[in-house]
Amino acid sequence: MEIKRHEGTGRMSRVVEHNQTIYLCGQTHGEKDADVKEQTRVCLEKVEKLLNEYGSDKRHILSTTIYLKDISMFQDMNSVWDAWVEDGFEPARACVEAKMAREDILVELSVIAAVK
Repeated sequence: MEIKRHEGTGRMSRVVEHNQTIYLCGQTHGEKDADVKEQTRVCLEKVEKLLNEYGSDKRHILSTTIYLKDISMFQDMNSVWDAWVEDGFEPARACVEAKMAREDILVELSVIAAVK
């Protein structure tokens, strides 16, 4: 089966397609003045844009892994997530505390979705 890699950087691809499934690289928004709610909102916007661009949408998300710099931000992140995800289309999900690549990153989302 063919594997398509999109928007490669020499280190990674932003999107990989295989077997009618789309894999997004981790989406972040590490702005110094943005709190976890704002960063989550921007990450979700980026996820939606990429999914729409590559033949999917948020209703077709199969799984999301959410990385939080500090698990104490869980409730604030969830307030944005819960408003974004549609009833009946909730993906499988995991959320863990993780050391981030940059100090300003509070949340990172990794998404797997089916092609429409």
